[in-house]
Amino acid sequence: MITYRERCPVDDVALSQLHAAAFGENARLVAWGARLARHSLSWFGAFDGERLVGFVNLAWDGDRHAFLLDTVVAPPHRGRGIGRELVARARRAAADAGCTWLHVDFAEALTPFYRDACGMPPTAAGLVRLHR
Repeated sequence: MITYRERCPVDDVALSQLHAAAFGENARLVAWGARLARHSLSWFGAFDGERLVGFVNLAWDGDRHAFLLDTVVAPPHRGRGIGRELVARARRAAADAGCTWLHVDFAEALTPFYRDACGMPPTAAGLVRLHR
């Protein structure tokens, strides 16, 4: 059974490993707890027992704009609605905090997830890659 926790304590190693597995990257240790405390309105973890299997970060500008970042679900747990539930919880938290806008950037391959499953319509935006 999957449980969801808002502003859950963050294990930097577990979240770094989940992030790397979900995005197909080499694992690197990130100080997630400090980053979230500094920049985030909230965050949500999805847990299978005590194991972190999904995560979303809800960053914000301190006023009306919130941003979905780092939406990840462990590959063996995909297709079970975990990501959709994480985004729905983040969306409600942003609305409850008085945000007017919820932004998310995503690769074209994720359009069915964000647009169709999560109801995030496309918008025009600009993006510049600063480093490789």
